[in-house]
Amino acid sequence: MDHFLYRNGILHAEDVAIPEIAATVGTPFYVYSAATLTRHFRLFDEALSGIDHLVCFAIKSNSNIAVLKLLGDLGAGMDVVSGGEYRRAKAAGVPGERIVFSGVGKTREEIHLALTGGIRQFNVESEPELIAISEIATALGVTAPVALRVNPDVDAHTHEKIATGKSENKFGIPIAKARKVYALAASLPGLRVTGVDVHIGSQLTELAPFEAAFRKIRELTTELRADGHDIRRLDLGGGLGIPYTRSNEAPPLPVEYVGVIKDVLGDLGCEIEIEPGRLISGNAGLLVSSVIYVKEGEGRKFLILDSAMNDLVRPSMYGAWHDIVPVTEPAPGTPVAPYDVVGPVCETGDTFARGRALVPLAPGDLVAFRSAGAYGASMSSEYNSRPLIPEVLVQGDRFAVIRARPSFDEMLARDTVPEWL
Repeated sequence: MDHFLYRNGILHAEDVAIPEIAATVGTPFYVYSAATLTRHFRLFDEALSGIDHLVCFAIKSNSNIAVLKLLGDLGAGMDVVSGGEYRRAKAAGVPGERIVFSGVGKTREEIHLALTGGIRQFNVESEPELIAISEIATALGVTAPVALRVNPDVDAHTHEKIATGKSENKFGIPIAKARKVYALAASLPGLRVTGVDVHIGSQLTELAPFEAAFRKIRELTTELRADGHDIRRLDLGGGLGIPYTRSNEAPPLPVEYVGVIKDVLGDLGCEIEIEPGRLISGNAGLLVSSVIYVKEGEGRKFLILDSAMNDLVRPSMYGAWHDIVPVTEPAPGTPVAPYDVVGPVCETGDTFARGRALVPLAPGDLVAFRSAGAYGASMSSEYNSRPLIPEVLVQGDRFAVIRARPSFDEMLARDTVPEWL
């Protein structure tokens, strides 16, 4: 569910008409619904009621500080994968004890930053990283809480570029080596083993891969406890998918996902951490764009928009589908025609959709990409020297720009020409 609906023939974000925002900030822009973000966080939090738990939002899906503050104020923790994301979480007012640091390539500078600024735990992905954390924590005279990310060799049945739990993926410690690496962790100074971490991929649309991974984690937890490790926390990652088109069969609901957690792991007495990103922010955002031209090609029509692959890279990178809808609601029975929906970037890959059935559109018309709140703005770039586009947050009948579009002067001022040129 989201809070983007037609009212009197015009698409609204909660109680704000999309054309009103477009007239204020220009296109293209991202718009997020505070009500949708809140609802989706609470779906997870309430499903886990009765269990000691923390829902950590995966910042990589949407890193805007206003979004992080909204979720942090609801009680969310944060899952970060870089020093920059850690700083964003702290800037949003999230305390260190609610920040989990994941990622396969943490630098010594990032480890130092988190140990001095406060951290709930490091999700450790290799023996060299474990040793580095031990050395830095010992030098600082502190104890670093760690969980080891275990790779369970489970096929998540998702796109190969967002699968993370198979043996050939770069993430985590092979489950066959886990007991050996936990023994190493217990022997190193400056470390406190807090639990086990697993994350098998993103945009999962069935529960069977989760269940398979959780059963392996259950078995490992029992073995680690027998080895003398006090395993009291299980970090189960995220990855639950969303419906990117309303004609698709809906992925499992958070309550169904949590049901698997309770069935497989509920009797272990462990605190449960989960790290959803896409399911909280994905359907909470739209990308709004204007039509520049309608171009007649050889046997096809091109709808050329003012947004491009640098603004929303998922279709180009993953072949991903986003529903594209006109901001002005078409009359019932309006005929549709196939369009290739493209942007102005000088790449053939700058294509959002091929042969997409759309009602007739004209230059200046507004269209909205649904389910664009996750991995949209956070993966954007300034390729072709196109400015990053604004982000807008709506709450009820009010909206605010939460990231402004930079001016070209601001963009150019970042470059420095050396004196010898």
